[in-house]
Amino acid sequence: MQLDEQLEHAPFEMAQASTRNFAGRVVLITGAGRGLGGTIARHFARAGADVVICDIDIPALEETRKAVEAAGANCLALHCDISSSSQVVAMFADIVQRFGTLHILVNNAALAPTGAADAVRRNKHYAYITTAQPRQSLGFTSEITDEEWHRYWDVNVHGMFYCTREALKLMQEQRYGRIVNLASIAGMSAISAHSPHYSASKGAVIAFTKSVAAEVAGGNILVNALAPGGVSTPFFEEYLDSIGEEGRRRFWQVIPAGRFGTTDEYASVATFLAGDHYFVGQVISPNGGAVL
Repeated sequence: MQLDEQLEHAPFEMAQASTRNFAGRVVLITGAGRGLGGTIARHFARAGADVVICDIDIPALEETRKAVEAAGANCLALHCDISSSSQVVAMFADIVQRFGTLHILVNNAALAPTGAADAVRRNKHYAYITTAQPRQSLGFTSEITDEEWHRYWDVNVHGMFYCTREALKLMQEQRYGRIVNLASIAGMSAISAHSPHYSASKGAVIAFTKSVAAEVAGGNILVNALAPGGVSTPFFEEYLDSIGEEGRRRFWQVIPAGRFGTTDEYASVATFLAGDHYFVGQVISPNGGAVL
């Protein structure tokens, strides 16, 4: 084939190759019912993987399952509350029964600050850092209840640990594995000072990622973290609508790119980290310049 013919066919051939990237691999994405988790599941499906998804939102889980199967992938959809160790163990038993093993784990499931009280704190914080006003304590941490604190750690930290522990039992035996932990810029900066419980849990994700990565890299198991900035989801679009035009203008002052990242942009990084590379214990943070 001549060079011009090779170039002419290259885009098609590269696209075909990308669909075979994860052929023969089994991937589990937690919290895959909606938002970023659902998009990550669809990306893996298009890349040829066998896809396992879990969530506590059964209707959303079913929606993602249909999308994954429509992309031509085998899909196992499981209801699982990852904050329950016993439910996680049962989920992995189902995975082994269906597919025999697991090659890739994406720890995406997380509790995020999306409630009414969270919105009040968020608005107060962003107004504080984007407008001239007297310096003061914002009073966030002193108002966090025991229940709120433990709920975030139960899902964002304990759940990640339970899934990682079970995945490593399979990955260590086969001497192959990839784990992608979803952290956040909240865990590496003060940009989410309005949500100290969430920030602390995501900081723990980063610390856990680095520790486990150093432990298991010699077994050909690569563990890394994806730390997104703002994600363009219906929740955040509704939030921006709620703060009005002036609030939106102030909000974008903290993000140099002037927009949120799309779920597809973040999902492409997750699939990259699940492939072949030289990253060990790294925190990759697409965030539009919000944290540099």
